[in-house]
Amino acid sequence: MEKIKDKIVFRSIKAALGLIFYSFGLFLTVKANIGVAPWDVFALGFVNKLPITLGQATMMISIVVVIIDLLLKEKIGIGTLLDALIVGSCLDIFEMMGIVPNMSTVWTGLIAMTIGLFIMALGQYFYMDAALCCGPRDTLLVGLGKLVPKIPIGAVLIVIEAVVLIIGWILGGQVGIGTLYSVVAAGAIMQLIFRLVKFEPRDVIHSGISIKAKQADA
Repeated sequence: MEKIKDKIVFRSIKAALGLIFYSFGLFLTVKANIGVAPWDVFALGFVNKLPITLGQATMMISIVVVIIDLLLKEKIGIGTLLDALIVGSCLDIFEMMGIVPNMSTVWTGLIAMTIGLFIMALGQYFYMDAALCCGPRDTLLVGLGKLVPKIPIGAVLIVIEAVVLIIGWILGGQVGIGTLYSVVAAGAIMQLIFRLVKFEPRDVIHSGISIKAKQADA
């Protein structure tokens, strides 16, 4: 039992460090100042309308999505909860530190966004390799995908991101060339990093808690 607890603690620390890396990469994509990914447009839309920070908006959205995941009876875990709490908090901490200014040109913005996407992918590797369940949005994708099994999961992802992008844009979130670039480049960069570290996320067996499952994986 003690060894199991130690293992969970180590994996939780690994997931947390991965999420901090991911958060800094995400922070860079925002400071690129050329538009952001769909979910971040969504968060910035709330920032534009409410007296809250980007980190607070990100955390609020993540918590709501976790609740939806639970309603869909999807497995969540320590990693899911860490994701919901750490990413938003780190975004605000990095902003308060003032370590990266807003980029002033498209080219410097593209460079910042590219570096950010690489750091995000590296963070995803550490976080996902901890095997403590997916983040809230990935879990939502799986849950909604199960509701419409005849529709390809890629199409479900497109619909979800299109909806949050449109809502975020209507609310005043930042849309630009970086939005398109992040959609196109994020997957390719993530795949490159995963190949370099020889990591296959589909082989990971996650430990978590679930409404459907009485006992979590050890």
